[in-house]
Amino acid sequence: MLLPTISVITPSFNQGQFIRQTIESVLGQHYPSLDYTVIDALSTDETPAILAEYTDRLRLIAEKDNGQTDALNKGLKLAMGDVVCWLNSDDYFLPDTLLRVGEFFAQNPDVLWLTGDCLIVDENGLTIQQPVRQYKRLLRRLPAGMFLGMTNAICQPATFWRRSAHEQLGYLDESLRYTMDYDWWLRLNRLQPPAVLRQPLTAFRIHKESKGGSQFERQFNEDYAVLTRHVSTRYVRLAHQLHNQLIMGAYRMLK
Repeated sequence: MLLPTISVITPSFNQGQFIRQTIESVLGQHYPSLDYTVIDALSTDETPAILAEYTDRLRLIAEKDNGQTDALNKGLKLAMGDVVCWLNSDDYFLPDTLLRVGEFFAQNPDVLWLTGDCLIVDENGLTIQQPVRQYKRLLRRLPAGMFLGMTNAICQPATFWRRSAHEQLGYLDESLRYTMDYDWWLRLNRLQPPAVLRQPLTAFRIHKESKGGSQFERQFNEDYAVLTRHVSTRYVRLAHQLHNQLIMGAYRMLK
């Protein structure tokens, strides 16, 4: 079986506490055709010293950027793989993730994008928020148009797509700070609903400095604004707003 080249992009800024695990989780996949780029916004912590240890095994771009989405677009435009994804510098792949993804795309040439399950972990790598994870797993059993209208139930680091999608859709919206991923899923879904894999592929980390940990209310406000770009149906918008309020209440109790 001829496996596709997979491009992984990691945007980085001052995540020295976590970035080594992120990098090792990518390089440790031992995937036969990997294209790995780290875009670092001139970190001022231990990140540059850590990255210097890996420059012979990845492409490193170290320069100022205009935020995470700008960094991601830089990486996506450099990508050489047939399949692309991004992995933030505090998240990590689980073993054999790239092999599973590569085999799936090789066996399903008509599939444009896929999403899998992910663990939710804290700063120590301990599993947290199991009810949230299980709830989103349940939602992903619904048709994509339904669950994407209700909420962003897709786990970003467990989502991969064919690079050819950018030829039709362009790149990520750099005006978005929190929900550039949700906007991208809604755009991809216009072309084709995702294939949904049930097994966990990645670990998504929530900690006091992460957007998902400290700024979730701002994230949900931007999330709704993104939905209104793509969906005009009144009852879908209302259901989305109500759902966001319920989830924010649950997050407050879990924190």
